[in-house]
Amino acid sequence: MNFELRDKDLAGRIAKLELRSGTLETPVFFPVVHPFKQSEDLPLEKIVGLGFRQVITNAYIIKKKLESRAARVHEVLNFSGVVMTDSGAYQLLVYGADKVAIDPVELAEYEEVLEPDIAVIVDIPTSDTATRDEARLSVEETLRRAYLSLEVVRRSSDKIAWVLPVQGGIHLDVLKWSALESRKLSEFYDIYAVGSPVRALEKYDFGKVIDMVFTVKSTIPVDKPTHLFGGGHPLLIPFAVAMGIDSFDSASYILYAEGGRYITEYGTLKLSALSYFPCSCSVCSRYEPRDLLDMSKEERVRLLAEHNLSVIAKSVREVKEAIKEGRLWELLERLARSHPAARDAFERLIKYVSWIERLDSRFRGAGRGLFLVEYTSYYRPELVRHRVFLEEYCRHVISSSITKPLLIFPGDIGDKPFIESKIYRRVLEVLREEGEDPDHYVKLVYLPFFDLVPLEISYTYPYSQCEISDASSRKILDKMFRAIAKLVSSTGSSVLVFTCSRYYWSRPDLVKERVCTLADCSKVSFTEIC
Repeated sequence: MNFELRDKDLAGRIAKLELRSGTLETPVFFPVVHPFKQSEDLPLEKIVGLGFRQVITNAYIIKKKLESRAARVHEVLNFSGVVMTDSGAYQLLVYGADKVAIDPVELAEYEEVLEPDIAVIVDIPTSDTATRDEARLSVEETLRRAYLSLEVVRRSSDKIAWVLPVQGGIHLDVLKWSALESRKLSEFYDIYAVGSPVRALEKYDFGKVIDMVFTVKSTIPVDKPTHLFGGGHPLLIPFAVAMGIDSFDSASYILYAEGGRYITEYGTLKLSALSYFPCSCSVCSRYEPRDLLDMSKEERVRLLAEHNLSVIAKSVREVKEAIKEGRLWELLERLARSHPAARDAFERLIKYVSWIERLDSRFRGAGRGLFLVEYTSYYRPELVRHRVFLEEYCRHVISSSITKPLLIFPGDIGDKPFIESKIYRRVLEVLREEGEDPDHYVKLVYLPFFDLVPLEISYTYPYSQCEISDASSRKILDKMFRAIAKLVSSTGSSVLVFTCSRYYWSRPDLVKERVCTLADCSKVSFTEIC
């Protein structure tokens, strides 16, 4: 296996994953296919026709059906693309160990015979209802099995990329310990996986899933691909990718279809409640909801499954294009407004933005400017980096320039760069009228989202490459005024603040009231220039 990074945005990345049967571009989704009845669900040729050159199937079911007879999984499926085999852990999770008996070494040896491109060892999934002690036992047993399987993993590593699931579930301290212990096996296992989020995903508890992904991704080696079991909803995929997930698998497309559920990028809908299809895929462009309801259940399920899988494919393509263009954050903002679960996922992701910032690209894909539209935009990694720089600037430049007064003026969000703006030219006119030398001042721009920007860097990205909503929330303005007040309090020099009543956030009364409530304004003078 070879994993080569191509592009990145936030903690998400596009990479080339070279395997024995072919090369995939991540992020990549593996549709779950039943090894012996897939033709009844959604034929493989239909799945391939939707653009999927990779699938995941179940080695335990194959072994049980063939009674351990030797077979190659590609021949069993009659499929030439990339195949990943799961070990039967999902059956363990659903039916319990008393009904599903799987010998970990025996099953790994059978996977070796099957010769998939990617294989998962027999782990013990952590149920979302497990106590902390039960979660720890599942981790200990999974790790024990990972070591037991090492001989098989070593001798087949030239053909098979082996996956090590990291268990612990929603018990994040146990999950962290599991990831730390799993890291010791990075020499042998090619891919890590976040184990057992299936129940949380089924309940749309995306916030917990983001916590689990962060706990694993912030611990395991950054250069290893990471898989998310059960990540089959297009509403979750962009958030998981933004946290560093490289691949997913799920049978959601067929399970939802069997339940009469129609997948959209913002949630699932009941087919029986639809009057129109809000989609233009090959199914939705040929039929109306009533047409499917009038069909036999078998045909209806197939068509619904085809639609559902096409929406998942679209979501993966959309998130990859967002990474290419450096606008993954904007995609998350849009999706976060479409469903409460997505909003919860985004709020949880924001908690980890300092970690995300360290992985985020310093170079934007297609050179697009930032769209700053609501308070979540304040936490973009680019603005996190800006505030770190601003803190250093204020500490080392302003605090050391005791004899130099400060000049602060509003930035015109429609007139950039600020150093060439009409407002700045007006500032210079006022100073000259009063016989002041502009070079005598340390000059900064204030505006929503950025708080403060040193004037001399206003040419650089992203200060001149952004579009800012003129309807900034109170939270954003609070942060801007606090930044100004902190600056006023930290300097021993006089401060000249220009206001412009053309902008509601720069009205003289508002600026003076908000800043002087937070800081001593005895050395501050305010001048209206609009």
